[in-house]
Amino acid sequence: MSANTYQTPNYKEDPAKRNRARMLISCPDRPGIVAAVSHFLHEQGANIVQSDQYTMNPEGGMFFIRFEFDLADLDKQLPVLQEDFGRIADRFQMKWSTFRASRKKRLAIFVSKEDHCLLELLWQWQAGDLDAEISMVISNHPDMKGIVEPFGIPFYHVPVTANTKEEAEKKQLELVADKVDVIVLARYMQIITPKFIEHYPNRIINIHHSFLPAFVGGKPYAQAYTRGVKIIGATAHFVTEELDGGPIIEQDIQRVSHRDNVDDLKRIGRTIERTVLARAVKWHIEDRILVHGNKTVVFN
Repeated sequence: MSANTYQTPNYKEDPAKRNRARMLISCPDRPGIVAAVSHFLHEQGANIVQSDQYTMNPEGGMFFIRFEFDLADLDKQLPVLQEDFGRIADRFQMKWSTFRASRKKRLAIFVSKEDHCLLELLWQWQAGDLDAEISMVISNHPDMKGIVEPFGIPFYHVPVTANTKEEAEKKQLELVADKVDVIVLARYMQIITPKFIEHYPNRIINIHHSFLPAFVGGKPYAQAYTRGVKIIGATAHFVTEELDGGPIIEQDIQRVSHRDNVDDLKRIGRTIERTVLARAVKWHIEDRILVHGNKTVVFN
């Protein structure tokens, strides 16, 4: 079946993880999958340090598994392992990916005028809790430049209007090309076009300030206030062509009351948004997410 490996050069590496790799697998459920993969890794000389699995619809459904393993001389041995694993993958009709844990994924953060989600990511990155490289921040407004540059991260202002959207996305793609693995929309208040999305399938993470599928689109807090909700939330999801309709990675909520106006809902929501987005990004860079159709399996 299909295998994905990320071997792009110019990654920053964590020497402490130089011999650790991760494998993500999805396939039709049947007996013997775990035994076959475990035996294969053992034959290759790998030591499994973590394993998580899930069966969706046990009778005739799908099976998902994540292995984390150590393998001596990984740089040399992993390509051999990947080639040899083909016979196991074909036997079980697997879609599979391998990742080197030492290679920090490279992020581009897109932001507009609100700073709370951006700041959360920057703080977690600075503290070492976000094991990634933030390659750049791109914004359609200049407001965030003073926040970003003290972190030593390149900031690019790419204005976007209805008449210049195609040109702006072309410029953005030029900036991220070969430099970025994941794009994070940290309250980036522009719709991403299908032409852009096709370059990063299931690698663009958005935070929507609503507990999807409720209140899709613009001004969800105003929509929630008008509806008189008692719970508000936020949703991190992969971006697809369907507006706010991509596979959901993480959600969270908080209770509100009739006493809270729209501004109160926005204030409460900002805290939810920043934590939900940071969790989703963290799980993605740690290779904990498998996408199946419009759903995700998250081994967190």
